[in-house]
Amino acid sequence: MPASELTALLLFATAMSFSPGPNTTLSAALAANHGLAHAMRFVCAVPVGWALLLVGCAVGLGGLIQAVPVLQGVIKWAGLGYMLFLAWKLWRTDSLSPNGASARLDVSFGQGVLLQFVNVKAWLNALLISAGWVTTADNTVQRLAIVLPLMMFYGLASNFSYALAGSALRGWLAVGRRLSVFNRVLAAVLLATVVWMATL
Repeated sequence: MPASELTALLLFATAMSFSPGPNTTLSAALAANHGLAHAMRFVCAVPVGWALLLVGCAVGLGGLIQAVPVLQGVIKWAGLGYMLFLAWKLWRTDSLSPNGASARLDVSFGQGVLLQFVNVKAWLNALLISAGWVTTADNTVQRLAIVLPLMMFYGLASNFSYALAGSALRGWLAVGRRLSVFNRVLAAVLLATVVWMATL
């Protein structure tokens, strides 16, 4: 892959990976409510799920989805519905105690992987990267071998950064109603993301 293409890919990946979205919002929320160690299963699930999505797009899944409007609609509205559900759970979480946060907001590793397949932003990234950097030449497998680990690293690094920030706030959030306000702000961010994705 020419250096100019790789540079463009890295710039695109930086902008898309580190900008707020469903994954980074949930990483910060899970770490703030449960601690960094607990959030790591979701942080690690994101690059795994996204890698599967990118491979799927590279072998033709993206083309199939784009060719069948019904499938596009199912993925889009299922994803938006799930994000609304997570925003609702986050809105209602106002305690760091086991009977508060743990009972209301949680995402397992498997759910984190599956979430990528109903995440409109993840689909958009995978389709753009597949079309722009992976399937643009005859050496698709070679390009995928370069792009895939890079994008997995970006997915891990961005979500870990947000989780680290959320974890650092735990002590401060434990005072008064700070956690409740924090969670509701993040819930509002998720809701705004849903509204934005609904218009795509």
